Amino acid sequence: MIDLPLGGSRPIPKHWKLYSVDEIKSPEPYSCVAGPFGSNISSKYFVDQGVPVIRGKNLTDDLTRFVPENFVFVTEQRARQKYVAQHVQAGDLVFTCWGTIGQVGFIPEDGPYPEYIISNKQLKLRVNPEIANPLFVYYYLASREGAEHIRNRATGSAVPGINLGILKSLKVALPSLPTQQKIVAILSAYDDLIDNNNRRIALLEEAIHRLYREWFVHLHFPGHEHTPVVAGVPEGWEKRPIKDTFEITGGGTPRRKEERYWADGTINWFTPSDLTKFRSMFRDSSSEKISEAGFSNSSARMFPPYSVMMTSRATIGVIAINTVEATTNQGFITCIPNERVPLYFLYCWLTANVTVFENYATGATFKEISKGVFKKIPVLLPSQSLLKDFHEIVEPMAKQILNLQRQNQYLAEARDSLLPRLMNGSLPV
Repeated sequence: MIDLPLGGSRPIPKHWKLYSVDEIKSPEPYSCVAGPFGSNISSKYFVDQGVPVIRGKNLTDDLTRFVPENFVFVTEQRARQKYVAQHVQAGDLVFTCWGTIGQVGFIPEDGPYPEYIISNKQLKLRVNPEIANPLFVYYYLASREGAEHIRNRATGSAVPGINLGILKSLKVALPSLPTQQKIVAILSAYDDLIDNNNRRIALLEEAIHRLYREWFVHLHFPGHEHTPVVAGVPEGWEKRPIKDTFEITGGGTPRRKEERYWADGTINWFTPSDLTKFRSMFRDSSSEKISEAGFSNSSARMFPPYSVMMTSRATIGVIAINTVEATTNQGFITCIPNERVPLYFLYCWLTANVTVFENYATGATFKEISKGVFKKIPVLLPSQSLLKDFHEIVEPMAKQILNLQRQNQYLAEARDSLLPRLMNGSLPV
């Protein structure tokens, strides 16, 4: 019996073979390497465009293959001269080795860039295609069980990490290449549906924000040609501070040492990571829940479904709509829509003004915008009839987004239940 990420202490299935990562790496040079030494790829070498650098924010631990955004860049010359070993391309695997252990990425065929550089906190693996299907290895090591297995191998208490030796020693049980391909095809079918839904969600969100900008930023709203503008404000519109426009609330954290505040909790309690991890328009539930006792003995405040949560410290301006009654920790300002400020206008207004909120933020350790400062920010409110028209157009698109998000949740759950059984041979193909 061998302790395997996806097999526990079960025997290796008949006709499967056990390999180390070191044994399945490509025979070409630099197929399994660590990132550059830290001082060789620090921020002083970053430029506006060039070869993108993969960092932790481009990887996840939830079987999202790759997050193609928020890149920093180095010049092509520096990439060629200093980071030859750290180039990655389509089909390569990337692992976070310091910090958030268990993050595994798979570089896609469809870009957005033909090549990348890994940072000093990543490891690279290029698989030998004569032994292993790269996507099979990705699913094996990026699964919930695989990520946990990697985390259990980490060293260090304050900042956990894995080194190249640990990565190379990880064990992977492989069936024949044709069987690997069949398993990959089954799992990829779910991921392809999720990706297609994500593209539809992105298009719908862009349509919503584009309409908001067209009507309420560029002032090309229906009837604008015949609406007088006085001091930059169309007739029938008004400018008010937030405190006179809609209600806001904050949050709090029950004492962690009080087990009864957390045990069997039923009240949704959002933290900023619930929003930053998923970056979705809607959130159906929080990763942690608090009990009635925890709620009663903390400064957490309950707010109704379809309010707008916004992170207000450190990472300012990550925004999502809760679909259930909820609370948050103290890292939020939650905005509650009303008849004068309907939900989707409020959501778009907040999203459009993140830079404004960041500029109002203060703090030495981390930036934060306080509720007192936030309340004083002015809001330009269109006429109620125009807001009603906007809401009637946007609401069906928002409902489509929510339905697609929920479809993706069901697809991911189905894939995740199949994955370990396919990967340990208990479900034949």
